[in-house]
Amino acid sequence: MFFAKPGVYKPCGMYNYKHLFLFVATAILIACAVKNTKIEKKEQVKKIIQKSTLIVWVLEIAKIFFLISIGEGKNINKIIPLYYCSLLLYSGLFSSVGKGFIKKAGDVFLATGGIVGGLTFLVFPTTSLPEYPMLHFISLHSFFFHGTMVYLCIIINKFKYIELKFSDITYYAGLIFIICLGAYVVNLKFGSNLMFISQDFPSNPVSILYNWAGKMFTPIMILLQMIVPFVGVYGIMRLKNRYGIIQSR
Repeated sequence: MFFAKPGVYKPCGMYNYKHLFLFVATAILIACAVKNTKIEKKEQVKKIIQKSTLIVWVLEIAKIFFLISIGEGKNINKIIPLYYCSLLLYSGLFSSVGKGFIKKAGDVFLATGGIVGGLTFLVFPTTSLPEYPMLHFISLHSFFFHGTMVYLCIIINKFKYIELKFSDITYYAGLIFIICLGAYVVNLKFGSNLMFISQDFPSNPVSILYNWAGKMFTPIMILLQMIVPFVGVYGIMRLKNRYGIIQSR
């Protein structure tokens, strides 16, 4: 079952007790990981980012090999990790080994977009649970991957690895724009839907925007991803910091 092809076993499905179990289990593991993360120096946060990035890259490569082995090698949408949540892979690398603008862009995304992408997927796991059983590599990988996004975002902000400023939106938006531009070029050439900016994605909140926006879907979708996650997280962080809710110890 763990590495079975889609259709061999009944898929987990969404919004049932199995999905709820995975959601709650992931939330508990995140909470335990945060509670047991002891940081004395900011360099320790960087080491956690580096180790987490290495792990998710190894698992992502394993996922790609699995998809190729079951005949999905030509499915651009599945084998190229170029979606909002996939930015964990690249921003993790930027944060771990980058310098200057590149490192800053990685840090800012992890501190803001990580929790937005992670939580959104945990609630709407449309790319795994509708196709695979609960105890399948793809299902468990997806919850671990997105749980890691949430975990890194929490510890980066909890231990103030970076002092987030509103002007940092330039780093965040710049990264998203570059990724979306690359994804759009690929989508035009191969008819794919990377970053969910070119086509409808049924059974996903993206579908609502697609049906409403019409021909303006692509630019609106890009702008939303460039602005809303950062502004939302930054606003919440400002409120929490203002009232002393977030503490580094």
